[in-house]
Amino acid sequence: MAQIEDLSYPEPKPNRPSLWRHRDFMLLWSGQTVSGMGSAVTQIALPLLAIVALKASTVEVGLLTAATTIAFAVIALPAGVFVDRNSKRSIMIGCDILRFMILGSIPVAAALGALTIVQLYVVAIAAGVCTVFFDVSYMSYLPSLIRAEHLMDANGKLTTTSAFASLGGPSLGGGLVALFGAAGAITADAISYAVSVISLLEIKTREEPPVRRADETLRSQIAEGMRFVFKHKILRRIVACSGIANLFSNMTTALAMIFLVRVLHVRPGLTGLIVAVASIGGIAGGLFAGRLGRKIGSARIIWISTLVFSAPEVIAALAWRGWGALLFSLGWGIMYFSGMVYNVTQGTYRQSVTPPELMGRMNAAVRWVVWGTLPLGGVLGGLLGTLVGVRPALWIAFIGYWSAGWFVFFSPLRHMRDIPQSALHPPVRIDG
Repeated sequence: MAQIEDLSYPEPKPNRPSLWRHRDFMLLWSGQTVSGMGSAVTQIALPLLAIVALKASTVEVGLLTAATTIAFAVIALPAGVFVDRNSKRSIMIGCDILRFMILGSIPVAAALGALTIVQLYVVAIAAGVCTVFFDVSYMSYLPSLIRAEHLMDANGKLTTTSAFASLGGPSLGGGLVALFGAAGAITADAISYAVSVISLLEIKTREEPPVRRADETLRSQIAEGMRFVFKHKILRRIVACSGIANLFSNMTTALAMIFLVRVLHVRPGLTGLIVAVASIGGIAGGLFAGRLGRKIGSARIIWISTLVFSAPEVIAALAWRGWGALLFSLGWGIMYFSGMVYNVTQGTYRQSVTPPELMGRMNAAVRWVVWGTLPLGGVLGGLLGTLVGVRPALWIAFIGYWSAGWFVFFSPLRHMRDIPQSALHPPVRIDG
């Protein structure tokens, strides 16, 4: 583990090549922007398909939300070992091809009149398995594609366009739902994965062949990644914060569409617009994360984003029918803003302090916990929404999300301004 020191994160050098001229990064970025837009469409279309077309109950919608992320709790750890043993780019391409076919089965079944809630569960779980392998590969692949000092900038760009997709995707999704129905709207997500495949195939930079140690078992390699994360005084606090935040965040996701449609009586076609307005906060978070990190401190910003920036988000639960629904957008926008700043900064920290040969297992160990809480949040949101009401359940979710920040506050990060320079690990290979 790197020694914790209060050293400055390297400032950008004026003569350093810009990521705008890095061909392979631009291909990765553009492909993920299109794919993210498609995923944002499905985020709206899938629950609407269950609510409107299949008349799903609150509990069923919560279970559907949980099904999209259950794979992280089940296979994330062995996925990390698999990623460290194989070409990350090849894994990403394979996952996108599979997701193209999996999501494409929904409009086909709907056209044949054979769509059921069971199929939605199966699709959500199968696509979630692919997402596990893709996301672990994706987070591990980036440091091998660009220089270490570019990571904050690259993560900021990727999360900004992810937030932009969250802005355009829901409004596009709402429009597609109105025009073609929820099942037809999901076709856009399937096509977006095909675009991502093409962009990945065009990347010319090749990774160094992974080091294979025949004497190590799957269990020992998983254990090595887990030890690295949970013996690191800061990483384990980041994991705790992210896991608790994701649990309550997915509670809001499970309840959001029901709150808008059944409590605030927003028309299904307008729900995308409500969510899109909130996504402006995410775009701002991605755009300004790097600047805020340099001004406030690339380490200090991690806990400030969770405890200070996210505090006003609870106003979303105060929304009322009519124009009052915009209050939900404002509160969710604040949540998006703080979440994006946190994701950029803590993700950069994790990539910076992890040796390349452990990158896949580190990301898998982190995702196993922080995404493993997502299905529990979906189920909990559905149950609490049924037992105590949707609005009270939203209050619990937003307050719980904010409180997760205390884990990173009570850590060595509180005494650091910046990511320690001595902890930075160079990429395996740099082209372009």
